[in-house]
Amino acid sequence: MKVIKKIILINLLLLSVSVNAQSLSELYEKVNPAVVVILTEQKEIVSSGKMTKTVTSGGLGSGFMISDSQIVTAAHVVQVAEKVDVQFLDGEIIPAKVISAYGTADVALLELIWPRKNAVVLKMADSDNVKIGERVFVVGAPYGLGHSLSSGYVSGIINDTEDKNPFTNSEYIQTDAAINTGNSGGPMINMNGEVIGVVSNILTQSGGFQGIGFASSSNITKELLFEKKIIWNGTDVIPLTGKIAQIFNLPQKSGLLVQRVVKVSPFGILGVEDGDIEMTINGEKLIVGGDIILSINGVEFENTDESLLEISKALEIKKENTSLELVVLRAGKKVTLGR
Repeated sequence: MKVIKKIILINLLLLSVSVNAQSLSELYEKVNPAVVVILTEQKEIVSSGKMTKTVTSGGLGSGFMISDSQIVTAAHVVQVAEKVDVQFLDGEIIPAKVISAYGTADVALLELIWPRKNAVVLKMADSDNVKIGERVFVVGAPYGLGHSLSSGYVSGIINDTEDKNPFTNSEYIQTDAAINTGNSGGPMINMNGEVIGVVSNILTQSGGFQGIGFASSSNITKELLFEKKIIWNGTDVIPLTGKIAQIFNLPQKSGLLVQRVVKVSPFGILGVEDGDIEMTINGEKLIVGGDIILSINGVEFENTDESLLEISKALEIKKENTSLELVVLRAGKKVTLGR
């Protein structure tokens, strides 16, 4: 009798595993057409001895459709991309432009140049309902292996959303689902087939996945991309403060050193210039020789929450062609760009 009970128990366990595997497989088949591969081109500074040169390099990431023309991805995938192409499951490639991006939360919104026909879209869930221990899965293009699936569990939640400043707000869901280069921007999905996070980065000592990955929560994504709506500026900047600001002889306490700028971005169109010389200062690699942004729409950069909040308000997308005025330090002189 005991043997029969054991057999029945084993069969029930096997059936449970089979049902779970089948549901994951079915969910993957359902969401996979909405997942895309992001192909980018961007400028890089290459140093060789005392010589430096600018080259064009290719980038890779993932994303997912939320409408027939809009795609969510990670900010670091597209922030300084000169060209963005979106590749779909059937091989179609549609060029896209960046609408909005937030570096700290690492989320960005793309708009396709023309809509995707018969688009499959994903719904973003309420990430406040996510529980530690909940099963999740990730779909993306690790190392270029498009539409790969990895699964795991929610390991923790890191919340820094109390600050009203959208430049510093973030909320990350930690997971042990495998995340590698190329997964960035792909969806983290719950067992209802809804997006609870946008894959961002990993903690690693080897350069590969070591069991700790992070995704920006769906709620912070919705808040920043659809409520705050700050324009994508197309620059990679580094704050200059304290003694570093003094080294650059700034006429104020702080500034933003432009590393790279996309020529067709709002700041690029204004005429913002990027650097072309790589230096190491206090152990940090900087690209120098470009503009240092002193103020945006009359708001002076001070590296304080109050200043950043005012700048974020100045950069909100109030209309299609939001006017911009920058004051930059260029070759030791203040230059006004825009308006």
